[in-house]
Amino acid sequence: EEALPPTLPSASEQQPLYNGETRLYMSYICPYAQRAWIARNYKLPSLEHNNKIIGESLDLIKYIDSNFAGPKLTPDDPEKQRLGEELLAYSDSFHQAMCSALISKGNVTAEAVAALDDIECSLSKFDDGPFFLGQFSLVDIAYAPFIDGFQTLFAGIKNCNITEGSANIQIFIEEMNKIDAYTQTKQDPSEVIAPTKKKLGII
Repeated sequence: EEALPPTLPSASEQQPLYNGETRLYMSYICPYAQRAWIARNYKLPSLEHNNKIIGESLDLIKYIDSNFAGPKLTPDDPEKQRLGEELLAYSDSFHQAMCSALISKGNVTAEAVAALDDIECSLSKFDDGPFFLGQFSLVDIAYAPFIDGFQTLFAGIKNCNITEGSANIQIFIEEMNKIDAYTQTKQDPSEVIAPTKKKLGII
């Protein structure tokens, strides 16, 4: 199990840059940062690289896949590559739809239902595995923190199961939870729900 360094408060002294060691700066409860953490865990036990800082999570997981040894996280099949790029491009729209539903007065908006239906459908495109492109890939890394995270948030804040009736999404979450590189990055639900409630003004 990974020994996590302590959280640095805002008043902490800035760590030196470009000293020959690449660090992964992140918030433990941020799903965007979790993407890079999962990719790093899956590819190698630690991340060290020289003189390169990348802040955007999708760029970072692609960079890790391209520059470090370990299981390949992009498929060779051109059809899967095309769908993979489409799904990566769609991930922000999915996030926005789910965030809007989370802060709405009702349980799940029509926009969020449509976004979840898109994910459910995408997970059925290939039959050679339970993941978006069949086998585990960068697309799964990009979506897992949000799908699993929104499931936790909707259950804890709106008492709503957003995966009900979505067999492919349920299987996807189950299979992700079998991957150590992912489970090592997950936080206790209370540590995710409490700050979100506070941010939304929910007591």
